[in-house]
Amino acid sequence: MLKYMILGIAQGLTEFLPVSSSAHLVILQKLLKLSGNELAITLILHLGTSLALIIFFFQDILKLLKDIKMILLIIIVTVITGIIGLFGKDFFEGLFISVVPVAFALIITGLMLIFSKKFINKNRKELNIPDAVILGCAQGIAIIPGISRSGSTISSLMFRGIDRQTAFKFSFLASIPAVLGAAILEAKDIQVCPVDIKNLVAGFVVSLLTGIIALTILRLVLKNAKLHYFGYYCIVLAIMVLLFIK
Repeated sequence: MLKYMILGIAQGLTEFLPVSSSAHLVILQKLLKLSGNELAITLILHLGTSLALIIFFFQDILKLLKDIKMILLIIIVTVITGIIGLFGKDFFEGLFISVVPVAFALIITGLMLIFSKKFINKNRKELNIPDAVILGCAQGIAIIPGISRSGSTISSLMFRGIDRQTAFKFSFLASIPAVLGAAILEAKDIQVCPVDIKNLVAGFVVSLLTGIIALTILRLVLKNAKLHYFGYYCIVLAIMVLLFIK
């Protein structure tokens, strides 16, 4: 059970911090020698962090339900992400079995976060359809382990001139349908997963609690304009993976 709790902590912290939760899960599964239905395990942990999102943004979700424009933008994001995910499903799943492509994807994430520093003081708050299209593409590509979903989506909105706190909020609100949709599509894999249910529950609960902590940390990091620091971490981690993990 301890191994799955460790995975839950990694998922909860790295799902929202821009360092790629999928990359950390792939690396940890290799180090902890966990095998068998890795994608199902990953999705269970994602459900925990999805609940963390709902709890953390509960008031914003209630406001969102009354905002037709924002609902339409999130639908656009979700559709684009879904199309990318469905057509690239086999390719993306194949990347979960090797740490080498994960390391190179982490380097891409790191460079993107470092580059985002140039856009940290943009102040546009109104989102539009092009913003949603780009966010949907960024979120879809972030299915690749090593490409941080939060890093790529928040950065892409900042590159568009969106205020960093607005980017933070919209990025995560738009992720909820995509993550829940992916879990539903993969439900059959979770049902046949050979892992003990108690281990999955432990991972789920831990990912939920640490997810709320990570969201709080990221909001403070963005407030203090320090997002690019995570870029250096991603690059250092990628180098360590390439040198020491086979």
